[in-house]
Amino acid sequence: MSDLSYLKDKPIAVLGGGAVAKAVSADSALAGAKVRICDVEPFAQKTLFGIEQQGVRFYGDQLNLYGFRREGQAKYDMVTTDVAKAVKGAGIIIIATPALGHKPFFEKLIPCLEDGQVVHIIPDNFGSLILRRMMREAGCTKKIIVGGWSSSPYGSRVDIKGGVILPSIRVYYRAITLRGAALPTADNDDFLASTKFIGAFDGINGGEGVVGGNTVLDTGFSNVNPVLHCPGVILGVGVMENFGVIFGEDKYKFSIYSHAYCPSISRVQYQFYQEQCELAAAMGVGIQDYEKEHFFSRENVLGQEYMGKDYVIPFDQQDPIQFGTGPFTVQNRYITEDIPVGCHVYHELGKKFGIKTPVVDSMINLACVMAEQDFYKTGYTLDYLGFGHMNKEEMLDYLNKGVYTEKK
Repeated sequence: MSDLSYLKDKPIAVLGGGAVAKAVSADSALAGAKVRICDVEPFAQKTLFGIEQQGVRFYGDQLNLYGFRREGQAKYDMVTTDVAKAVKGAGIIIIATPALGHKPFFEKLIPCLEDGQVVHIIPDNFGSLILRRMMREAGCTKKIIVGGWSSSPYGSRVDIKGGVILPSIRVYYRAITLRGAALPTADNDDFLASTKFIGAFDGINGGEGVVGGNTVLDTGFSNVNPVLHCPGVILGVGVMENFGVIFGEDKYKFSIYSHAYCPSISRVQYQFYQEQCELAAAMGVGIQDYEKEHFFSRENVLGQEYMGKDYVIPFDQQDPIQFGTGPFTVQNRYITEDIPVGCHVYHELGKKFGIKTPVVDSMINLACVMAEQDFYKTGYTLDYLGFGHMNKEEMLDYLNKGVYTEKK
């Protein structure tokens, strides 16, 4: 393992202005780091409004098995819309945007990279593969570590009132473990060790710790969002769209966890997971291990991230912690991101490695109709990720050792 002590006194640059970016940046600032936050226009006019003067209020239940908690008014070392300024001299760069925000940030980031920097993509959503591809295409040979995480360290929501984004972030749970991997996997030890210099990982490192995934495709399979969100929204759409109409409830108190999940949806989610496991096995990469019974809980497998494997809320019980987490329409990232990014990649991998994915494909087919979008056309391809032309051995050499086979 390399000596990473040089990271201790360097600033942390967080790129993004949404719920994950605000939570990670605020928590790290409260832990004592010099933190810079950057979002790009036109989003920054709303996402960064008021933050430079007042900082961000970080609060909430922060439910977790070990009771780790931190809250307060976080102040930043820099608030900017200039990526170059944000990352200059930074030791750790955290990219915390929706998947569709990766490319615009990467384009601005690559010319500014410096040797020795460690890039964390939260969640990864295949972003590590895209960043490495774009670095190759740009001729960037900076010696950096690139990796990503299967999920965020938090369940978090930005406070919004009357359509106005407030400078506060509510954290309703904290992860006690998280799965991450570097590209190449040879950098895993250093990538995982660098979390000791990120305050946002204090609850994880003081809990059950970070887990090294078996390649960045492991983190892609282990991202719980597609398996939880897609069946939950698509099969629970009737509850979602009627929640504020015939049920007489406040529409904005809806949650797929609290109000849509049921044993029948859990069966679909478990079969979805089985297809992911078959893909991972055929490819020779890893995936987070779950038992069948883990899916039959009000919070499904999500609860294990912050409460451990014994955490089960029966379906006949309410789950107030998730109230209001939505989504409230199918035009939401639970569909518009998790279908074209997660599900479509699984679909493409199934074709490449000869694994049938009928449940995953059914999610894509129904989402196309419900959201009135062609996700087969807009979804991520293996060529976009940079390895569509490779056979299995070449792919594994690239993922594990960084040995890239050019397209012939």
